[in-house]
Amino acid sequence: MSADEADEIRGTTHGTAPVPLSVLDLVTVGAGRTATDALRTSVELSRLAEARGFHRYWVAEHHSMPGVASSSPAVILAHLAAHTDRIRLGSGGVMLPNHAPLVIAEQFGTLEAMAPGRVDLGLGRAPGTDGATAAALRRTDTLNEGADDFPQQLAELTRFLDDDFPDGHPYRRIHAIPGPVQGSTPGGVQSPHRPPIWLLGSSGFSAQLAGMLGLPFAFAHHFSAQNTIPALDLYRQTFRPSEVLAEPYALIGVSALATDEEGEARRQTRAMGLNMLRLRTGRPGLFPDPAEAERQELGPMEEEFIDSWSSNVVYGTADEVRAGLDGLQKRTGADELMLTTHAHRGELRLRSYELIADAYGLPTA
Repeated sequence: MSADEADEIRGTTHGTAPVPLSVLDLVTVGAGRTATDALRTSVELSRLAEARGFHRYWVAEHHSMPGVASSSPAVILAHLAAHTDRIRLGSGGVMLPNHAPLVIAEQFGTLEAMAPGRVDLGLGRAPGTDGATAAALRRTDTLNEGADDFPQQLAELTRFLDDDFPDGHPYRRIHAIPGPVQGSTPGGVQSPHRPPIWLLGSSGFSAQLAGMLGLPFAFAHHFSAQNTIPALDLYRQTFRPSEVLAEPYALIGVSALATDEEGEARRQTRAMGLNMLRLRTGRPGLFPDPAEAERQELGPMEEEFIDSWSSNVVYGTADEVRAGLDGLQKRTGADELMLTTHAHRGELRLRSYELIADAYGLPTA
């Protein structure tokens, strides 16, 4: 990886933000709305993020969740690439055990050819769904083998991306096309460099692996906040300089929602908590309307879950959200904040990013 590409990982600081700000999109589908509505919002949001100076825009792979229309990140990213010009696009992430490494190399090689120098490949080792769906995706009844084999799968994917299987390897004559310009590849294909790999995690496993391999690391603070600082510490302690990075680089995913009125932020955050409660109890559905969330009668343990979940969401007015994000960045030492915003209506998600951009003095559209 060139120095310029390493700089693309690190990003730049805009406005008064202490670190680069980015976007994580789960393509939220609200009750009474459709996946088409949600995907249109994603196009608008990607263009807004680019215009306002957010550094990168990632899409997360999830399956069998009616309220999340991001089951095919590569397809969505190709669509977003056609509607943007500069912002980095990537997966946050692709769940590697669900796919053959060659398929991922081909998909992201194609994306790199579509949007040269703008594509990130973020990889996770969880299925991004329930066990039955994971089995259907993998065509196997052995659900643990994907996670257990993650380092080997990662090594194979990296070989395909770099087109450098050693002589004698059974895959030596197989090439992921489009791929890097290499003399050994038929026709002298295809692009000057390949997408940088990020490892994603919500515990210590991927943090340690990313550190040992000298890769950038993205931690899912938005649903595993109790593990954030231990995982980041482990990543930094185990980091070994590589051709990719001379120093560790860690971003954290943060659930954040800014609204013009603080009360609206509270209503949307309660709806978010109800949505997660249903997901965790095996009843996933469309993102609930806040009015529905207010009417819902819950027991003490369910209310406790929603309160606990909401405590890890940075929400309120723009100034309150900025203060919360700044405090979180100082506590964790994160090199980048990747904001994910869930709300029942797409216009509220767009408005939230506008307000946060204004609070940090990011460039105006």
